[in-house]
Amino acid sequence: MLSTWALVWASIWLIPALTLAQRSAQTRAGQTNQTAEKGPNGQFTIRTSVTEVVLYATVIDEHQHLVTTLQKQNFNIFEDGARQTISSFRQEDVPVSLAILIDNSGSMQPKRAAVNLAALDLVRASNPQDESFIVNFSDQAILDQDFTSNIQLLEKGLSHIDSQGGTALYDAVIAAADHLAKNAQRPKQVILIVTDGKDNSSSATVEQTVQRIQSLHGPIVYSIGLLFDEDRGQAHHARKILQMLSDQTGGIAFFPKSLDQVDAIAAEVARDIREQYILGYHPTRPVSEGGYRTIHVTASAPGYGKLTVRTREGYMAQTHANNPGSPTTGK
Repeated sequence: MLSTWALVWASIWLIPALTLAQRSAQTRAGQTNQTAEKGPNGQFTIRTSVTEVVLYATVIDEHQHLVTTLQKQNFNIFEDGARQTISSFRQEDVPVSLAILIDNSGSMQPKRAAVNLAALDLVRASNPQDESFIVNFSDQAILDQDFTSNIQLLEKGLSHIDSQGGTALYDAVIAAADHLAKNAQRPKQVILIVTDGKDNSSSATVEQTVQRIQSLHGPIVYSIGLLFDEDRGQAHHARKILQMLSDQTGGIAFFPKSLDQVDAIAAEVARDIREQYILGYHPTRPVSEGGYRTIHVTASAPGYGKLTVRTREGYMAQTHANNPGSPTTGK
């Protein structure tokens, strides 16, 4: 599906080519989930809980304002329509592993300066313990900076602009999700996509992309579609795809009317990531039965009016997905 990506560390060494190793059937099935807990020394440690499904949820009110003061009893979780018992609940700013995917096709060339600035501002506004990597993609995905918290290295990775070729968005998302699953140090994982058109070069389909993310139990996808220069038909198709990727995973798709709005959107994404609730439950139906499980979460509290909860829409239990490969080496 994709050529293998090799990692470039600080654009100096070539680390041996990376392919995603076979994950255990238990992890793929969603039987093992990791959560981050903050210890007395202020450091986050990873805890593994068997059969617990972990959800990162954002709550907004009727005016689209974030609601961050709810308690466990304000939430209800339903899996395939059956109410679940909430086994864990937190509302805190846990660090994330962030994949920043920037469209590097020819049409993006005049937009890259503003996009790069917004991406760096997002990192600056995020949890200092976050780790991020940069993927520039056109007809193939290039890992131009692997996981780091160093702003200078991320800036250097974003500067690798060679705007040409098509847009293999789906392949890039699958490769980034695989890289997160294999190498991320944080259990909470996020992909940010910035693109100005529809996919025209991937070997994967959008359905395969969504299924891959679901089989890995993450990550949350935020999308910024710079579609203001596209013709109406092309823009409508691209908007639909980005909306689907974000809705299915609990993220948000943004469609600015100009480049001037991109920096403010990046700040909103950073704020959204940091203000989420962490909910966990043990499914009443054994995960060993397999199949796709739908998830629906509601929230209510006196004085708040109608509340909307945004989280992933489901997951695959007992999925034995094939490894589709990883992106190519940066230069």
